[in-house]
Amino acid sequence: MTAAISTIQGVVIVALVAVGAFFLTVGTVGLLRLPNVYNRMHSTSKATTLGVASMFLASFVYFGPRAEGLTSLVGIGFLFLTAPTGAHMISRAAQKMGVPFVNEIEWPGDRDD
Repeated sequence: MTAAISTIQGVVIVALVAVGAFFLTVGTVGLLRLPNVYNRMHSTSKATTLGVASMFLASFVYFGPRAEGLTSLVGIGFLFLTAPTGAHMISRAAQKMGVPFVNEIEWPGDRDD
């Protein structure tokens, strides 16, 4: 019985690490290939948040609900609170500094309607 649980845990951990590595790779490629700071920020904040959360979940499955696993769950909550906020603040700072958007896109609320 214990061996079956260990096998299932192993499969889940490998799957979560593979998903995390995929999203981290997508975020890194987006950071390197996209044209401006806004697109790069979108790529890194969304894809890497999912990638790191998947890695934290793999850590939680590995360690269980003890101290290390609980730390992983707290990390996921902290990540989902801070990553979008940080990305928004960086993109807003870029807009305030005058970094142009691509294809006539405007910051929401800046129109003269």
